[in-house]
Formats: sequence, structure tokens, C-alpha cells
Amino acid sequence: MADQHSPANYTSADLEKAALSRFRSLISFLPKNCKLFRELWNRSTVLCLDFENCPNFLDQVMGQSFLLLLVAHYLGLADSVLFRRGKKVMGWMTMMT
Repeated sequence: MADQHSPANYTSADLEKAALSRFRSLISFLPKNCKLFRELWNRSTVLCLDFENCPNFLDQVMGQSFLLLLVAHYLGLADSVLFRRGKKVMGWMTMMT
């Protein structure tokens, strides 16, 4: 058992993986084969949802983009959501004005 007072043994990759897993668990309508990852755009981090393996779900999930954005912001993942189908950008939503 780890010492309760020792520093946490987490890396930023572990924390990101946990946050993305939490996002997926909160967004129950997101298809399991939708790729979920973060990437840098200029100086911002964007949450990417790639529907290459499930293109028929893209429109349905994009219809819930405000909810996706709120959950991503709440978890500290990103303030923008990018919808992709492979390398092709299909949509974008951001909290920035």
C-alpha cells in the first residue's frame, strides 16, 4: 500500500487519460468507436472527436455539441470541441467569443 503522505505517482498522460475516460462516461451517447483525444491548435487545446469509424453518428452527436462543450470545460479538457471524420474537419464549437 502506498504511503498516504508520499507524492502522487501520476503523470500528465495518466491524468489526461483519466479525464478523457471521465468525459466518455459522462457523455453516454458518444459511440464507443468514436476516437477521443486532445490536440493543440495554436496556443489552445481542443477536444477532438473523430467519427471516421462511425460516420453515421456524427450529425446526432454534433446536435449535442453544447453539452459536449460544457462537460469538456467542466473537466478542464478544453474550451473548444472539434468534430472530425479522419483528417477532414466537419465542425467546430468554442466557448470563446
